[in-house]
Amino acid sequence: MSNWTGLGIGTKNSDGDWIEMFFTEENISSNDLELSDAAFEKVSVSDDKAPTSVPEAYLKLHLLSYRLVKPNETNLDGIFGILQNVVWTSEGPFSIADFKKAQLEARKENRHILVHSIDKFPRMTDYVTLSDVRIADANRVRLGAYLGSGTTIMHEGFVNFNAGSLGEAMIEGRISQGVVIGDKTDIGGGASTMGTLSGGNDVRISLGKNCLLGANSGLGIPLGDRCTVEAGLYLTASSKVEVIDDKGEISETVKAYELASQSDLLFIRNSLTGSIQCRPNKKVIELNEELHSND
Repeated sequence: MSNWTGLGIGTKNSDGDWIEMFFTEENISSNDLELSDAAFEKVSVSDDKAPTSVPEAYLKLHLLSYRLVKPNETNLDGIFGILQNVVWTSEGPFSIADFKKAQLEARKENRHILVHSIDKFPRMTDYVTLSDVRIADANRVRLGAYLGSGTTIMHEGFVNFNAGSLGEAMIEGRISQGVVIGDKTDIGGGASTMGTLSGGNDVRISLGKNCLLGANSGLGIPLGDRCTVEAGLYLTASSKVEVIDDKGEISETVKAYELASQSDLLFIRNSLTGSIQCRPNKKVIELNEELHSND
């Protein structure tokens, strides 16, 4: 675990409380930093300790999006209770109470403030921009997302904080909080990965390298490398799965969680019986290199 120091500049509400903070990568270090500009706030965090303030929470989110720490490697316990709902606008962030006054003043001057969202987390791209990734819709990537070099996120793709891709990936579906996918993995259009923020799921989902979640599929167990879930199939931990051997015969029926973290698996739904089946996966997923050249 590491200790980090950052020099941030941010916004306070009318009560003098921080509502957000911005850090450049150059102003973050695993060594102590000297505060030489009064406009900045010195913030220190440790990977093994939960944030206790808005500046600490924002520094941890920046660490993730700058790829200085990987998802699930820094303690974010209690972050929802620390962060406020913020009105994210074309004229910067406001607390909800302060925005009403700002909106009225803008109208008096015949100006219209655009509201992008009201949320605890801002868009990643308003704080961190990476030269080697492509994001079709910036509204769908939260600050705290970890995007590996070469990653492409299409318009319907979504990446939550403390989640993302460790290498080149195609993301057209949802990567929930805590979920990590490996290099050359494809999350198809409308596909979903189960997170741990709601619904009682406490198992962290991950996908290894060269995997495919087909369009509108879902995943509720971690899988290893070279795995495929066919389009439209939602595989939950308790799903009954027929395991098919190399001869095409059903060798056993198990719950999906018993196959967790294994590699070279193909999950399909038998169109005649409706049963979920797991077969050896003999096809390696390959991404279109032209789509992932983001220089």
